Amino acid sequence: MGKKKVVEKAAEAAKEKQEAAPKASSKKSKSVEKGKIYINATYNNTMITVTDTKGSVLAWASSGSSGFSGPKKATPFAASKVVSIIAEKIAPYGMKDAEVFVKGVGSGRDSALRSLINRGINITAIRDVTPVPHNGPRPPKTRRI
Repeated sequence: MGKKKVVEKAAEAAKEKQEAAPKASSKKSKSVEKGKIYINATYNNTMITVTDTKGSVLAWASSGSSGFSGPKKATPFAASKVVSIIAEKIAPYGMKDAEVFVKGVGSGRDSALRSLINRGINITAIRDVTPVPHNGPRPPKTRRI
């Protein structure tokens, strides 16, 4: 007898929580005219991230997430396919102008830039933000015997 009452009370409490919780609103596509595109081209992969001017991510894709595996991920063809996926993802936002930040030394960096231009995105600036080592860390002390 006692178990039924406990189960009924738990079910009623769950229903009340569902009714009290606000309904999840669908995504509203905001209009973004200017944005930033980050291209990270490594020896193993090509990753592209699109943000608005404040830095909130609108879309991202990589050659690994688009179905390429192994050494094919670092090819220029894979990078151009990633750009086409990105262009489809940011189409609802209506982005026209973009600053491009290129990082890395992979073979996909040039083809990604060319594909962006061919997709109709007006590139206002291209910046190379590849980290360059300058003299490195301090060497260890000389060994004393």
